[in-house]
Amino acid sequence: MARIPSSLREGAPQDRPTYKDARAHDMRLKPHILLLFLPATMSASSPPIKTDQAKEDLTPPTVSRTVSMASGHHDTATPHHETSKVTTRCLLLMSTVCSGGFLFGYDIGVISGCLIMKDFVLRFGGEQSASGGWELPADTQANITALLGAGTFFGSLLQAPLSDWLGRQKSMILWSLIFVIGAIIQTATETAVAQLMVGRLIAGLSVGALSGLCPLYLGETAPKAIRGMIVSGYQLLIITGIAVSYGIAWASQTAENSSASWRIPIGLQMLWGLILLILVLFLPESPRWRLQNGQIEQAKATMASMRGIALHDSPQGPRGDHAMEAEFAEMEMFIAKEREVFKHSNYVTAYAKCFSLDRQLWRRTLQGMLLQTFQQLNGQNYYYYYGPTFFSSAALALNSFQIQFILGIVSLICTFPALYTIERVGRRNLLLFGNTVCFICAFIVAFVGHYAIAPAGTPQDQITASQKSAGNAFVAFAIIHLAAYSSSIGPVPWVYLSESFPQEVRAKSISLGAAANWFWNFMLSYFSPKLSVQYGTFILLIFGSIVFTSLVFTFLVLPETRGLTVEQVDVMYETGAANRPWRTSKWVPPVGDSNRGVLGAGTGGVTNKTGEKARDDMA
Repeated sequence: MARIPSSLREGAPQDRPTYKDARAHDMRLKPHILLLFLPATMSASSPPIKTDQAKEDLTPPTVSRTVSMASGHHDTATPHHETSKVTTRCLLLMSTVCSGGFLFGYDIGVISGCLIMKDFVLRFGGEQSASGGWELPADTQANITALLGAGTFFGSLLQAPLSDWLGRQKSMILWSLIFVIGAIIQTATETAVAQLMVGRLIAGLSVGALSGLCPLYLGETAPKAIRGMIVSGYQLLIITGIAVSYGIAWASQTAENSSASWRIPIGLQMLWGLILLILVLFLPESPRWRLQNGQIEQAKATMASMRGIALHDSPQGPRGDHAMEAEFAEMEMFIAKEREVFKHSNYVTAYAKCFSLDRQLWRRTLQGMLLQTFQQLNGQNYYYYYGPTFFSSAALALNSFQIQFILGIVSLICTFPALYTIERVGRRNLLLFGNTVCFICAFIVAFVGHYAIAPAGTPQDQITASQKSAGNAFVAFAIIHLAAYSSSIGPVPWVYLSESFPQEVRAKSISLGAAANWFWNFMLSYFSPKLSVQYGTFILLIFGSIVFTSLVFTFLVLPETRGLTVEQVDVMYETGAANRPWRTSKWVPPVGDSNRGVLGAGTGGVTNKTGEKARDDMA
């Protein structure tokens, strides 16, 4: 058994929970990936979960299954069997958050097809390429595409202070309106490429803000019983938005001599933005924001309306059912803890705490930022942004719009295997698998594209059988690359961010990871066209080399966090177990629930004197 550091022993002076505290209150903050995709499998009417029956807690990362430590009560001490209702407001919340996800995905994918449409290219300074297609200058392509990334980066940083000041709902209204304005500016463009770029920048600000604000509002407002179902829709509709944008571009490009070919897909952004704006108008303010601002009764009223329950008067004021009051008490505890931690900090200096030596927070924050960086530089976004341009430069049998649509559908379908594998296989193994496949595919596409496919502009009747086979392999390995990404590297970094940080720094650490993601999204979209012109398909060698670096990083640095609570992750870093990441999948925590199986599978382990399971520390 690993020796518990003196700083964590019972009675040691400290300003955070000890092992004994964590055991006594069973603080289970397990942010499972299943809640990123699947409906919650347990309602509030389910009987209390005993630790020897179901080890995996399906509550979201910001909510525990217990009443707060300050209240001193455990939710399993007295059985309560309230019935959760899916109210009209819950359905409205679901529709709103999912609309935000669809808008996010659609805006990412919509520009790629426009970049090779005849009317779009001729209006904005392009010409017919050597392959017979239509192509903008590399600088123009880079500026049009990258301005969205620049906007999303700054929007993601502006979201937090603005929503803290205005409130979550009012901020969502503001950002939805800004998105519609950006879409109008883009659609109304005649020939001024600068106007199109400004519209992209404005829309990007909104997309970056909403990409963080929608999940934040969800986590603070939705009842636990349906939170997973709503995030399911949000995550899947991001990919759906990308696929739909490809399908619409494929259909509209048939009007090649008309501005409708590109105005239709770009103009539809206004519709998605207006739908989101209208839905948000009918939503209440976040109860957590109200509680932070001293509006206790309004916060409880919102929570009760979302749950379909009535408040009753008591000496302590309006009260809901047991489950609602437990969640409200936890909310109070976390707000008080955040205020204590950041009481002498401003908005900027508060981020320094994410790089504290305490519990290796600096390492965890950097790991999260690097994972997001590797995710962006995997090569998949090159296909998303410049796929039609990339494929139109090769003499392939399929239309480049058709290839792009196939890539979008494959991405959508291959998101589903992650629902199972990320818990069964684990985060590390899934990343090792995904990086290995993407590394191989990137190098194959690079060399086949450079040496084997027909040169640009080759007539179809002059393409040899070997060149056709090479073209098929070229597309096939690009599809496999995206399939591997979507089923592993796509979702895992976000899961790692959600479950790797203690509550008091989680929001800021996650925002740093998201900012790294958007920063490299901008860099990729700006420099890729220029590099592609210079190196052709050999640009995939750059991405492949980065993927190989990510593979080495994952093996040597990244620990396995599957099945661990936030408190157990703290222990893993503090005891040194995380310093041998290749052994962490077998590490059994000495605190709390020792079973790291899937949904309570398996009960192995030795019961210690306190009735908990424990094994020797594998580190």
